[in-house]
Amino acid sequence: MSKLLSRLAGYFISRTQVGVDKAGNRYFTRKEEIDGILKEKRWVIFKGEEDSTSIPVEWICWLNGQRKKAPTPEEMIELDAKRERVKQNVELLKKKEEERKSGAQFISKVGSPDLKSFIQQFPDASSDQNSGSKSATDTADDINKRDRSSEPTGSGESFKPGTWQPPT
Repeated sequence: MSKLLSRLAGYFISRTQVGVDKAGNRYFTRKEEIDGILKEKRWVIFKGEEDSTSIPVEWICWLNGQRKKAPTPEEMIELDAKRERVKQNVELLKKKEEERKSGAQFISKVGSPDLKSFIQQFPDASSDQNSGSKSATDTADDINKRDRSSEPTGSGESFKPGTWQPPT
């Protein structure tokens, strides 16, 4: 019984506050001897509702023993600023991507002659600009190129090694 009381008293008396995060959560540590081995216990006391998602990654690493030293306020400020810069860069990249997509859609709707001539360079391209118009001037060679499979044909005795060529 006295061991339990001394342990409870030690829990409240010998604890050391290590830090506070921006959410107001407080972090504590204390040394405790268990079976002759001195161990460090670490824990958090939440401000308000217990929400483990409100704990910053650096403090989680410290609580789990992945860090030896608790994060300093300067380190936390620097990391918060870095996270904010990353968020701003992500927003900027999303905006640029949207502009690029809307520009590409505009060009495809307009159907510029340069774009059409560029697409016609690729006979296998399936696009609204060149689909559906097989002209009568197609030669047998053009039809063979279009219909040629990119996979080898034949099996068993009808297979001829070295005859398959990748599409150009």
